[in-house]
Amino acid sequence: MGIFKKEWKITTNGKGTFEITSAVSQGLEESSLSDGIASVFLKHTSCSLVIMENADPTARKDLERFMDDLVPENYPHFIHTYEGPDDMPSHIKMALTRSSENIPFSDGQLQLGTWQGIFLWEHRASSHIRNLTFSFLGE
Repeated sequence: MGIFKKEWKITTNGKGTFEITSAVSQGLEESSLSDGIASVFLKHTSCSLVIMENADPTARKDLERFMDDLVPENYPHFIHTYEGPDDMPSHIKMALTRSSENIPFSDGQLQLGTWQGIFLWEHRASSHIRNLTFSFLGE
């Protein structure tokens, strides 16, 4: 059983989903592991990870719009607004989604479905550098 860990960064340019599947796959290739589990962990509280359709971007747009309707920036009872109107909504959106994903791999390939991709979902309006850890456990 082997373990390989890789730190990775991505710069976002505001709200939206950013596909990171190829970066995770590249980390898996670097690991030289064949079969096991890939863990992706996001080190932030105002963005999240999601496995979502990667073929039609309108599916992600619909998800983003639904979440914006569910957690509006102008909610009058938010107190934690020190960094602007998207501050607290971004934390709630992260709490409703995930900050880590686990994906099995076999024969050195992520076992995602045909239309699945791994996405960092930026919930803040401004650009950020986001830090992730990819961990691969297997043989």
